[in-house]
Amino acid sequence: MARRTIPRADPLPDADIHSEGFRQTREARRGALIEDYVELIVDLIDDGNEARQVDIAARLGVAQPTVAKMLARLAADGLVSRKPYRGVFLTEAGQKMAAESRERHQTVEQFLRCLGVSPETARIDAEGIEHHVSDETLAAFRRLIADRS
Repeated sequence: MARRTIPRADPLPDADIHSEGFRQTREARRGALIEDYVELIVDLIDDGNEARQVDIAARLGVAQPTVAKMLARLAADGLVSRKPYRGVFLTEAGQKMAAESRERHQTVEQFLRCLGVSPETARIDAEGIEHHVSDETLAAFRRLIADRS
């Protein structure tokens, strides 16, 4: 079987520049799960409920022991506090992270909607994209959104 390649428009970038893109992607993947947790916790609290381990597990579609491990990690990182027989609460650092994550999510979702993506698909896709988009790209998204408003 003959190997067919798609021709590149540009040559490969310098190795250091090329590796930076992969490094940023790995870093974004590591932070994505943490951001998802703090964003969900603030959403549950803002919805008038406590952010309980059982609710977090149900919303993320994972087992409660998985949530327990992550909550221990978030507590060790200073992002959440827990009270016995109560829900989970965000620290000031956790609230800051959640607000930044929510703002990125909303920007990406609005951008996708400007492109004609359905609301449901835009919400789902934004959940993954928000963690990987640079500040420069977010600024470009915001400019396009503003131009269309």
